Amino acid sequence: MKILLRLVLLLLLANTVCFGQSPKKVVKIDREDFLTKVVDYTNDSTGWNYLGDKPAIIDFYADWCKPCKIVSPILDKLAKEYSGRIYIYKVNVDEQKQLAKEIGISSIPTIIFSPIEKEPRILVGAQSEEQLREYIEKILLN
Repeated sequence: MKILLRLVLLLLLANTVCFGQSPKKVVKIDREDFLTKVVDYTNDSTGWNYLGDKPAIIDFYADWCKPCKIVSPILDKLAKEYSGRIYIYKVNVDEQKQLAKEIGISSIPTIIFSPIEKEPRILVGAQSEEQLREYIEKILLN
């Protein structure tokens, strides 16, 4: 039984490595990651020029925030469902105060939907799974 389990785990790992599949999870990012994966606002003052190759959701949150705790498992679920089609990033505003200030985050949760080559949309406050799914479908994947 242990050998079979090891083989299954090896196959899953090989599939991820060989085929370059995106991880099926929300990725926590810091300011440096934001500047290289989302928008480098330090070098471009002309607006939001998204850097990613897939649309993204960026969730600005804090560990102590109750509405953020409601949204977090929903984003985890959506990350699995939309794996390979969108990125879902999380930014802890307590750990990334400079980034939150520079982006203008004044309330949490703040969720930015960043499509490719279109203006981002921003939602403030806890959102239901249905609302988030609707935004993904209409803004990011349409």
